[in-house]
Order: sequence, then C-alpha cells, then structure tokens
Amino acid sequence: MNTLSQRIKFLMAQTIPKTGITELARACGVKPPSVSNWLDGKTKNLEGKNLLLASNFFKCNEEWLATGKGGPFPNGTPQKPNKSELNKDGDVLISQFDAVGAMGDGLVLRDQSGIIESWKVSRDWVSKNVKAHSGITNLCIVTGFGDSMRPMFNSGDPLLVDIGIKTVEFDAIYFFRVGAEGFIKRLQRIPGDGIRAISENKGYEGWTIKPDMDFEVFGRVLKVWCSEDF
Repeated sequence: MNTLSQRIKFLMAQTIPKTGITELARACGVKPPSVSNWLDGKTKNLEGKNLLLASNFFKCNEEWLATGKGGPFPNGTPQKPNKSELNKDGDVLISQFDAVGAMGDGLVLRDQSGIIESWKVSRDWVSKNVKAHSGITNLCIVTGFGDSMRPMFNSGDPLLVDIGIKTVEFDAIYFFRVGAEGFIKRLQRIPGDGIRAISENKGYEGWTIKPDMDFEVFGRVLKVWCSEDF
C-alpha cells in the first residue's frame, strides 16, 4: 500500500463495525472534509498530532501509517480499537480499555478486582458531565485497581479515560505504563529531574519517571467515581 489513502481505507475496513468518516474525524480532532481529503488522495501525508491520533485510534504502527514501511500492526494482526461507539439512536457505548491489546503480552494491572466491560450513556450525558475531551470515540472505561489512589477512588471503581491524550501536557491524573506494569497516578513535571508520579494515598511514596525508562501514556483520567458500602 503505497499511498496514505490506501492505508487509511485498509485500516477503516479492519475495524468491526467498520469505521466511518465522521467517527475517524472525531477521533483525530478534525472535520469530516479533512478525512475525505485523506481518502481521496488530496492529502499525501499525515504528520504530528493527526498521525499520532490516527495511529493510536487504529492501534497500528505509526511509521507504517506515515510511510508504508514495515507492517501495519505491532503483533502482525489487527487489534480492536479502544474506542466508544455511537449507535443510530445517538447513544454512546463506552468500552473498557483493552489491557491485552495495549501490549503484546498484555498489560499488568495489579490488584484489579474484576472489570467493568462497558457503559452505555446518552450523548446528552457526555455533553453535560464530561466537559473536556478530545472526542467521544476516544473515551474508554478503566476499572480502578489497587489502593494507592484512595480516597479518590477504590479498587473496582470506574474511571473515565481519554485515550486521545498521549502526553503529560500539565499536572493531572494519567493512566500510563512503565515497562509492562500499568499505573494510575497524578503526574507532575519536575524541571531537570523528570516526571513525578504521586499517589493520593499518603501511605505510598512518590517516585520519578526518568527519561531512560520505558514509559507510555495511555490517556488522561477525566472523571472518577468513588464507591461506598452501606
């Protein structure tokens, strides 16, 4: 596949259900006519944020999407995108984060007490309760794990994560990995040192993510729910 148009069409056909122009536009933060230009061959290359968001959405190799070099998928086979789905009634199905697909051998989420598979909400709920996100199709559910972020949330509680955000742009709660282990922490940039990972539970000491570590941001946590037993 020598052209961007061919590669985009191939990726859109691999998803189940097949990805449409409007959905891809939302995921990449662009207008539908821009995606039409990609498909019509008017845009020869994707760069910067558009390339990053498109490759993250399809879970494909960024270099392959940009140049056609190498294979399209990290492990040789297409993966189901981490994305919410819009049905014909306008409802939004927010799917769980695919911890297995995130890495070849799966992502380790220690002390995870079960999994919330999906949420079905109305678009009105999203507009009224989730003020800042990179696109509805970038929202996913992560089930809280461990007790390091108590009392913000407990293990087993639902977290709404925006997987369109892949960098630590400012101090906030992020879902990320170091090596094969997943974490949910407050991340704070420390000039000249690195990124500080901070727990809400004061029984856990903070630690620093150094530049030489195998570090990847999966998304920013937008909303959490803290359960109580009665």
